[in-house]
This record gives sequence, structure tokens and C-alpha cells, in this order.
Amino acid sequence: MPIPSAKEIWKDTWANPLKRKQIIAGTVLMMLVVALLPHFFNNIEKRQGVVLNDWVLALIAPHNVSVLIFAIIWSMILFIAIRAIYDPSIYIVYCWSLFFVSVARLSCIALVPLNPPRGLIPLTDPLTAVFYGNAVVTKDLFFSGHTATLALIFFCLKKRNDRIIGFLATVVVGFLLLVQHIHYTIDVVTAPIIVYVLYLFTRYLLFRSTERMVN
Repeated sequence: MPIPSAKEIWKDTWANPLKRKQIIAGTVLMMLVVALLPHFFNNIEKRQGVVLNDWVLALIAPHNVSVLIFAIIWSMILFIAIRAIYDPSIYIVYCWSLFFVSVARLSCIALVPLNPPRGLIPLTDPLTAVFYGNAVVTKDLFFSGHTATLALIFFCLKKRNDRIIGFLATVVVGFLLLVQHIHYTIDVVTAPIIVYVLYLFTRYLLFRSTERMVN
């Protein structure tokens, strides 16, 4: 039996009314969040916060590893995009989960005002400038968006080897963020936990109606 092409897979998915609504709504919600980000980050940079006493960061001499951080992040984004081409459910779950993660992260940042760690070296990536309003943002701390993005990719991937790659990428980038003193340790450690809870919530929200129909 021939393996269906990506076009055929997406055509069948789009023909399903529920999945079509999930794709459209999830995409629109994420576009709204992206539109909000520059205004939000510009505002939080104007406020004063607390500098935490992070004994882990105190043990690490700061180094600029921006290139490696973003090489891993953008490679993993491309990786999951390729996987989603042949499995639309990955796109649906990732898109909706990323929306809830973004809302949770913006809420946490708003409620927990922090100043950057001592020794911070700003990240430099022209591709993310569009989200940050072409400004250097250093107070988007609790919790780590970079770690959250990779953790979500790890949870959304399905194949065992893919998930191993996703797990390693998450751990490495989390460590590199500490090396560059971009985040406090708590920002990095808590990100995967929060993402996992929201990932499970998203799957329940998206698939509960389908599961009821099957049962």
C-alpha cells in the first residue's frame, strides 16, 4: 500500500470539520499573541524588579553562546515543522499548546518582576527581533521562553529518537542560557514543568470530543 503524500494527509485532515476548526483557531490565536509581544516586552523593560541571589549562576563564568543557542533552537523548530508536514496533529497540538504557554509566560512575567541576573550577556538573534520589537529585552525572565519552546517541541514529537533529540536540545539550551546568564536557574528549571502541565491540558481540550465520539 503506497504511503500517502503530505498533500494527501493535509487534505484529509482539512476535510475533517473539527480538525479544520482547530487548525484555523490555533493559528489565529498564535498570531494574536505574536502581535501583542512587542508591546508587552517594551513595557516590562521600563519597570524595576528584584535581583535574585542565584548560587548556581555564581559558579558559572558568563560567556556569549548566542550563536549555539539559536542554532539549536531554529534547528529544532525546523525539525518539528518537517515532522508536522506528515502529521498535522503535531501542528495542532503544538500551536494550541504554544498559545497557552505564551499566555502563562506573559502572566508570570507580569506578576513576578525581576531584574536581569548579574553578568548577563544579551542574546543576539535577528530572527527574533520581530517578536521583541527590535529591542534588547532582558526582563522577560520567569519563566524561560527559550527553554519552554524546546520543551514543548520535545513533548509534541512522537517518535522515540525524535524525542531523545528534543530532550537533549532542551537540556543543552537550558544550560547554555545559564552560561550566558540570560536567566536565573529557577526560570530554566520550572519552564519544562509548566509546559508539561499545559501540554497535557491542551491534549485533553483538543481530543476529549474525539475520544467521546470513539467511545
